[in-house]
Amino acid sequence: MERVLEATRMENSTSPCFLMERKTRVKINRKEVILAKLKKSCSCTPKKLKNFVIDFFPVLQWLPKYQCREYIWGDIMSGLVIGIILVPQAIAYSLLAGVNAECGKECYAIGIATALTFVAGVYQVLMGIFRLGFISMYLSESVLDGFATGASLTILTAQVKYLIGIKIPRSQGHGMLVITWINIFRNIYQANLCDVITSAICIVVLVTAKELGDRYKHKLKFPLPTELVVIVVATVVSHYGKLNELYASSVSGAIPTGFIPPKAPHFNLMLRVAVDALPLAIVSFVFTVSLSEMCAKKYAYTIRANQEMFAVGFCNIIPSFFHSFATSAALAKTLVKTSTGCQTQVSGVISAMVVLLVLLFLAPLFYSLQKCVLACIIIVSLRGALRKFQDVPARFHVNKVDTLVWVVTMSASALISTEIGLLAGIVFSMLCIIVRTQRPRTALLAQIQDTSLYEDDSEYENLSPVPKVKIFRFEAPLYYANRNYFLKSLYRLTNLDPNLEAARRKKYEKKEKQHLKKGDHKTANGVGTVEMTLQLFPKQTDFQALVVDCSSISFLDTTGVNTLKEILKDYKDLNISVLLACCNPSVIDSLKKGGYFGKDLGSMQEMLFYSIHNAVQFAKDQKLPTDCSV
Repeated sequence: MERVLEATRMENSTSPCFLMERKTRVKINRKEVILAKLKKSCSCTPKKLKNFVIDFFPVLQWLPKYQCREYIWGDIMSGLVIGIILVPQAIAYSLLAGVNAECGKECYAIGIATALTFVAGVYQVLMGIFRLGFISMYLSESVLDGFATGASLTILTAQVKYLIGIKIPRSQGHGMLVITWINIFRNIYQANLCDVITSAICIVVLVTAKELGDRYKHKLKFPLPTELVVIVVATVVSHYGKLNELYASSVSGAIPTGFIPPKAPHFNLMLRVAVDALPLAIVSFVFTVSLSEMCAKKYAYTIRANQEMFAVGFCNIIPSFFHSFATSAALAKTLVKTSTGCQTQVSGVISAMVVLLVLLFLAPLFYSLQKCVLACIIIVSLRGALRKFQDVPARFHVNKVDTLVWVVTMSASALISTEIGLLAGIVFSMLCIIVRTQRPRTALLAQIQDTSLYEDDSEYENLSPVPKVKIFRFEAPLYYANRNYFLKSLYRLTNLDPNLEAARRKKYEKKEKQHLKKGDHKTANGVGTVEMTLQLFPKQTDFQALVVDCSSISFLDTTGVNTLKEILKDYKDLNISVLLACCNPSVIDSLKKGGYFGKDLGSMQEMLFYSIHNAVQFAKDQKLPTDCSV
């Protein structure tokens, strides 16, 4: 009957009408789909096995395509520099964690560290298996940039004491940046002049080389090995100049050599650290993905979050048998890598070889290397992240909310901790999205002259209001959280609250009945009671149709459907038609399921329109409903 009625109305119409007919949906048997997917995932063919191995070991994909002449020099330079930096830093971190070679292979601290590392790695592999890498989608550009800048400030602060050669207590936990700077200024009088001069020279050399390298990089066949040259020269000068003995300059000192025999982590200790390992696994993964996303954006490639999850997980599981503690990506070393010309993971192999050679043979050569030299290399590598401060005015001009997200993430990362900063940035970014949908932009539209287009009357000049028709636009999904805002905006812009208007009418109807009971049918001026009552009505119903532009409403929940049903009823009581225009298919389906068009959908043609102009044309002459576009 519905299709017959549509065809008849189209034949009798005096102007063209377009019929939009939905495709018939094929019902999907979910059980069969699930079984088919399980069968496909469990099947094993040579091609599928090959793809799985290549996906699981990306090195098999990119290594055969390795461009040796273009990549090798940068990979070698960055690998050597990172390898040299890693040795003294690893010793410092092991002392911070309470793990050192003097403990012995039965040391309890080593046992706890290896058990924690193993369990965290298992968690990360499980998260990769269950495809939980989607959490990386919540790392927006503003969050990543703010995190990188805040973490850079923290790293810079941690290196200042080495730059000027003072000894201060190592601050840990929340507020490390503020506490460290307070201790620096309290002990500034202890600054070592030799370290200050060395730091100044190294920073000038490194920055100058970097600027020249950036300016003439198109003419250079390979990146300048500035960091490596600085390390070698500084080590030679420190050794033969006896800077440690004569000027008490802080040097790397004796580096332990050799390995503790491999051993499996203790199962009993795993149970004790199982709870602590979970947040460690999550934070480690998020750190790694955030830095990966940052580099991917800079060098125009994509990452697979689940593959990163597997990589980080096995980087914890396998080393745990060799008495290592939990690991993840590091911002400082990542920036050093990129600034020294790193191209591929071959750089990591070079770094591992350097660390191995140092542990076995070369450790004594770095005894005289000043710590301030390593600090200078790290600080200069942070210059790219710190330059983000220059982009704040332009960022603010483009989007104020994104700038606020950047500021919150950066401030929390620097002033509280990097972990809390990243979490705060993600949560705040999501809250901003929620707030945007809770209080979205609303507008009344008017017609662009001599066209069938309509735009915001408050934003554009020379628009023509449509007589007797109000066109309301709501630029967000309509759901439970913004229902009240939708209604308040609608009533405010149309200057009519149907509930209040209905209450006024009931009030005057009551007065009318009272006059009729008294028999007072005429006033002193001879005007009838009914006419008098109508004269007392506020003249707010200056329109006979309300068109709701749904083009920006992406979805409706149950509350959203009920809200539209509510305004349909309330305005109908005032003899005002409510017409919906530009609804997407999911919104239409929600309205159908919610009973907005009635049980038989018979009135759908007179309530739903393909464009605003069709709805306006229908509203102008509701006696000719065929002049529409359904």
